[in-house]
Amino acid sequence: MLVQLSIRDIVLIERLDLAFENGLSVLTGETGAGKSILLDSLSLALGGRGDGSLVRHGEDKGQVTAVFDVGGSHPARALLRGNGVDDDGDLIFRRVQSADGRTRAYINDQPVSVQLMRQVGQLMVEIHGQHDDRALIDTDAHRTLLDAFAGLTDEALSLGDSYRRWREAERAFKVHKAKVEAAAREADYLRSSVEELETLSPQDGEEDDLADRRAQMQKSERIAGDIAEASEFLNGNASPVPLIASMMRRLERKSHEAPGLLEETVQLLGTALDTLSSVQMEVEAALRRTEFDPRELERVEERLFALRAAGRKYSVPVADLPALAEKMVADLADLDAGEERLGQLEAAVGEAKAHYHHLARALSEKRRNAASALSDAVMAELPALKLERARFMVEVTADSEAATAEGIDTVEFHVQTNPGTRPGPIMKVASGGELSRFLLALKVALADKGSAPTLVFDEIDTGVGGAVADAIGQRLKRLSDKVQVLSVTHAPQVAARASTHFLISKGPTGDNGEKIATRVAIMEPDHRREEIARMLAGASITDEARAAAAQLLAAGNRAG
Repeated sequence: MLVQLSIRDIVLIERLDLAFENGLSVLTGETGAGKSILLDSLSLALGGRGDGSLVRHGEDKGQVTAVFDVGGSHPARALLRGNGVDDDGDLIFRRVQSADGRTRAYINDQPVSVQLMRQVGQLMVEIHGQHDDRALIDTDAHRTLLDAFAGLTDEALSLGDSYRRWREAERAFKVHKAKVEAAAREADYLRSSVEELETLSPQDGEEDDLADRRAQMQKSERIAGDIAEASEFLNGNASPVPLIASMMRRLERKSHEAPGLLEETVQLLGTALDTLSSVQMEVEAALRRTEFDPRELERVEERLFALRAAGRKYSVPVADLPALAEKMVADLADLDAGEERLGQLEAAVGEAKAHYHHLARALSEKRRNAASALSDAVMAELPALKLERARFMVEVTADSEAATAEGIDTVEFHVQTNPGTRPGPIMKVASGGELSRFLLALKVALADKGSAPTLVFDEIDTGVGGAVADAIGQRLKRLSDKVQVLSVTHAPQVAARASTHFLISKGPTGDNGEKIATRVAIMEPDHRREEIARMLAGASITDEARAAAAQLLAAGNRAG
């Protein structure tokens, strides 16, 4: 339910904080006091259309915050979670409207789109006025209300699941059929391609491996000459090794003749010979490592060329050739086994369709039975609402060729306002005042079924008085036992039945009193009697009006 509404700088409202309770709350006040501004503000907080003209004159922006207390299983919470919005605790709707027309929406202090705010808001509050047609113009809404009245909502959801399975089976059948037909048209090409790719047998990562091997062999080919030249220098006829060895032997022999003179030189020459020997072995090893079979390089290049040629032919990177081969094999398998698979999918479509229509026919029968019960429930409310000569009918028309996720039924509310006239759709036949009373009767019949937890009625008692206004008040009171009801009213009979009474007024504000602001006050019992007396008598309140107001309040308290 709505627990708090805070408004800042919207039209005539400068600063307003209202707390709401369960039951029936009424808002009264003289014409032009600002009752419509409150509803426009609430609508704005629920995702209604924004407009820079809503901002109080002289201010840059206005703001409306609505706080709701709803159960953990309420569908609004699931919708918020599905959109990544935290739903812990109360649900806090906040709308900021700038004077330049820009608007920002927040739910639980998280920025959201106005569309999401509107979707969640519709689950929280319904606003109905004398000329409001949101609950009655859309025949889809009629079907939803009938299902809610009859307790068929879960069956309708199951039917929707069945419908989606049927359509998914159809989609799978059509996709496979198109695939088989396309494969059949390309059968020869497909078979030759599969044969070619199976012969080529491309492997994952093969191109990179071949390119690395070719690069290594080409590199070895380039440096092999230098290594061979080094080997020839160290081991060939011009090798310095024999010359150094001969020199070392001569000096070694002479060293005995001059002790202490050549020993270190001979030792260094020996070290040089050992180092050169090591160099000879390393060069030989390096030369062996550069050796490769030129035919191997040729084979690698031919394989690489074949893979890249296949990639160009099939317009895919070489790395995708293995996957392409698998796909073509699968496509060929689909072609070879296509008719059998197609038959299976077609049978699945038939089964899903039959299951859907079985559920749809059963639901349609229950809807027809429930239509009579809903008609009777609404009809029972009409006499007291001065619609005793009217008839309310719920027309259910089934058409199996017009299947949807909601079923095969079109549900439409028809009325006959006077005997002898032709019944017709409620929106075309009923006047504004009649429409509001039919809507109220429908809401009472539905009670808390298929309804938002907060219902707002904007002057639906306009143009009626006496017994009819009292009947409207009784029904709003009964309705408030199931859901929270807010009613903007000019009828004292309605106001007297409220559990909470707000008085809306406007007057000067500020230091110089040049500005006008709307104010809202909760009425205490004595003041409430005076307000209802004003509603009865007008500007000049008489003792008779006060007495009548006291009687209305007493009757309202007894009814409560």
